Amino acid sequence: MIRLPLLLLGYLFGCFHTSYFYGKLHGIDIREHGSGNAGTTNALRVMGTKAGIIVFLGDLGKMALALFITGLMAKSWGEEYYLLTRLYTAFGVIIGHLFPFFMNFRGGKGIASTGGLMLLLDWRTALFGFISFFGLTILTGYVSLGSIVMVCGEWILFLILILTGTLPAGIMPVWEAILLLSIIVALALIRHRENIQRLQAGTENKLELFKKKSAKKGE
Repeated sequence: MIRLPLLLLGYLFGCFHTSYFYGKLHGIDIREHGSGNAGTTNALRVMGTKAGIIVFLGDLGKMALALFITGLMAKSWGEEYYLLTRLYTAFGVIIGHLFPFFMNFRGGKGIASTGGLMLLLDWRTALFGFISFFGLTILTGYVSLGSIVMVCGEWILFLILILTGTLPAGIMPVWEAILLLSIIVALALIRHRENIQRLQAGTENKLELFKKKSAKKGE
């Protein structure tokens, strides 16, 4: 009975698109510039480093705030609701970020929000995600590669933690927890399918930090 309310609450938080609103404040629709993606990397490339940082923190922060609110609710239910509360809330946030109703369901790719889930899920998934994402992005210049390795690695680590009982599932069946996080990771990979193709072809764009902002289509 509590799954649907958690999903709906998470969805409402997910619909708050930092890149979209930040772009509107500066007179542009982020989806009409650069790669057309309403996310951190495109905001950074189109509007500059400051915009990229703000969008990243905003998308990560909305996940953190949603989990904080539902976490307060879960305290009255008991610790056994910990994992169920976080995964269903997070799933709602991701769906809202990918498919916001007021943007004609054209959202972002959900990496920053997924990172927010892993940050608050377990310290080990948070540590792995931080090292893999920023490490690979800095070393290779490919944000997409860091994102893909991060979500896949965190998924594998989650499987290890929950199957060994290191991360208690509580009242949530283990198979349900695995299925839910698998869907979240699958959505991230599907949204990155074009990036994966460009990485394989060697044509993926590298990230250039501190680049002057530009709002030219296709840049």
